Amino acid sequence: MIAQYLANGIVLGSSIALGAVGLTLTYNILNFANFAHGSLLSWGAYFAWLVVLVFGGVQSTIGPLSFGWPFILAIVAAALMASVLALVLDWLVFRVLRKSNIQVTLVIASFGASLLLRNLIVVVFGPEPQYYSDNIQIAQPILPGVRTTPDELFVVGLAVVLVIGLHLFLTRTRLGKAMRAVSDNASLAQVSGINVHNVVRWTWVVGGSLAAVAGVMFGLTVQILPDMGFNLLLFLFSAAILGGIGSIYGAILGGLVIGIAADLSVLFISPAYKPAVAFILMIVVLLIKPSGILGEKVQ
Repeated sequence: MIAQYLANGIVLGSSIALGAVGLTLTYNILNFANFAHGSLLSWGAYFAWLVVLVFGGVQSTIGPLSFGWPFILAIVAAALMASVLALVLDWLVFRVLRKSNIQVTLVIASFGASLLLRNLIVVVFGPEPQYYSDNIQIAQPILPGVRTTPDELFVVGLAVVLVIGLHLFLTRTRLGKAMRAVSDNASLAQVSGINVHNVVRWTWVVGGSLAAVAGVMFGLTVQILPDMGFNLLLFLFSAAILGGIGSIYGAILGGLVIGIAADLSVLFISPAYKPAVAFILMIVVLLIKPSGILGEKVQ
């Protein structure tokens, strides 16, 4: 039984990890906690749902998966549309407020933007839950005591591919190295000839894309709801802080730890207390190691 909950936690942790990475990128380069990040998860999930509807649903399947190629296209489209939404949000709100150099103003503005985006989803799509596919999957045994669905394996596999891709992007590409330089010291990076404004734009693109994919992954394994991103926000912040705020790889590790701990807690307490478990675990780790598990900025 423990092995099954551990497997479920890895699936949940995969979505949390991707969302936490986007949140950490924003904090690293823009230096504020972006509460609107959770709403980008929700919008990403709904963007993908719209694309799926345009292509007539996902009744076709790829092997044992519950969806077909239109869903793969929907993931890419959702990442692009969420990136555009993030850039628009930055241009309308954060670009102006950054000039004041008062971080608390940005945080409060992001919370207001989060409420606005969440309520816009209700207005546009309604409050009812939505699903990407009507196909019902039956969990199959993959290890002794562990049963999972092909969709859940797809979610974990996609997360692994994106994490590897992100690592290569940050360490091998010119833009990725520029983002790391700005994260370390924006003023020095600008003096060195790096276009900080361009890096900020790409930060929103990468963060928004990861948020969208995380939202789609969570929606695929659970359901799509207007407040799904808001409900995951505590998990995202807990993962980012637990792993070490400012550390990309810490956010990934923190997401997996939070996901596994939240699902294992169901063995002892009600599932309704999952967010509390994430928060308590974060506090315990910080009491032992205040900088978080990895606690360093990306070098």
